[in-house]
Amino acid sequence: MAELKIGEQSKPRFEFRSFGQCFCEQHKRMARLSVPVPEKVWERESDEIYIISAKNDINNTKIRNGKMDIKTYVQTVDGLEQWNPLMKGEFPISKEVLEKEVFPAFMVEMPELTKDTYTYEEFIAMVKACPDLAAVRVHKQRFGYMVNNTICEVGNVLINGAKVVTINSESTEIEDIKKTIADCGLEGVENINYLQAIKRVIGMIDKPLANE
Repeated sequence: MAELKIGEQSKPRFEFRSFGQCFCEQHKRMARLSVPVPEKVWERESDEIYIISAKNDINNTKIRNGKMDIKTYVQTVDGLEQWNPLMKGEFPISKEVLEKEVFPAFMVEMPELTKDTYTYEEFIAMVKACPDLAAVRVHKQRFGYMVNNTICEVGNVLINGAKVVTINSESTEIEDIKKTIADCGLEGVENINYLQAIKRVIGMIDKPLANE
């Protein structure tokens, strides 16, 4: 079996992830069980914009460092979600990409596109003008680990300024994730992806996070 490398692309991975106010005990176990990981993933920070659509839970769209990244939901196996890259784009972004890939991924009515290319600011203005879309600011401070050959992290996440904590384990091998969930004390914790967590925090979905 090929060994997973943190920060490198592999075949589509399955993922367990949850969000709540505190995973202190689980974080402690994850850190103790982790093998040494590259220094570049000890701690990472990023600022991103997630484009959230009230019409869609299967496409995950985020913008980081002027690049747009859309992942699409593939399947759930044993409670673990699998997502595949759908597209990557950069700003300024072309009318064609917006028409054929971006707005269809949101599953909302297409705005009138009168220009050949759009800047980041122009795109965000279109998002804000659509009642079914929201541009949500997400700041991530992530701590990386490797447990049972699964890529793990605990993150402090600010969603439009509201602080939540996320914990995850991902791998191409489902059994390795299940063992990590058990070893870290995460059995019975709801699997919540970023789309779901953001929708709950901003009130688009009326549900609490995992341990509220």
